[in-house]
Amino acid sequence: MFYMQQIVLNNYFCLKFNVMRTIASTVAAYIKTKPYLSSALSDGIINLTSLARKIQPDIENIMRKTVNRGAIVMSLKRASDDAEFSTDSDKITSVLKNMGDITVRSSLIDYSFSISETLLLNQAHLLKEIEHKKEVFYTSSRGVAESNIIVSQNISELVDTIFNAETCHSKVENLSSITIKLPTENVTIPGIYYFIFQRLSWEGINVNEIISTSNEFTILIDEQQVSGAFEEIKKLKSL
Repeated sequence: MFYMQQIVLNNYFCLKFNVMRTIASTVAAYIKTKPYLSSALSDGIINLTSLARKIQPDIENIMRKTVNRGAIVMSLKRASDDAEFSTDSDKITSVLKNMGDITVRSSLIDYSFSISETLLLNQAHLLKEIEHKKEVFYTSSRGVAESNIIVSQNISELVDTIFNAETCHSKVENLSSITIKLPTENVTIPGIYYFIFQRLSWEGINVNEIISTSNEFTILIDEQQVSGAFEEIKKLKSL
């Protein structure tokens, strides 16, 4: 009888251990998809009980069963002590501290055109017209169905004339751009852009357009918000 009880007890503790381990791995995997949470956990600035209550529905949905909140708190504590999370946070902070020049331009217009057979020809025409005008800003991005062209406001009449036969979805004026140069290792570290845009979102700064290359990106925002956005981005260099 004692032997049977011991087997049942051992099975109970093994089952309990496996459940806890599963919860821990699920929570760890969930946190890894939230770069800012990972950073905040490693810095110890999050109330674990409140966070557990917030993410409990997501964890239960992933595991497809009811999960004890206390187990989630324990898993978060374990994750916050995990050197891997701290390392990821340190990598993001290192990249942000080593950001290069931050360039601001004002008085810009963002055009959005439908893709057409003549759009590239008209873009080439525009580039030919402005190739010797060093004070003019021009950049573009092309999607599947539309293409955006961002130019200095002082050539808006020229753009309107050259693209008058194209389908223009929108023309947003009074924009400013902030261009940020990032270290080359930014392409191998997840969470960089999330971290930056999270900070801008917290300050209520709306991003109208994003244009990026491998090691730099440009955001377009309303001119009234450019000062606040610039200050928030500059603060990231002193984290």
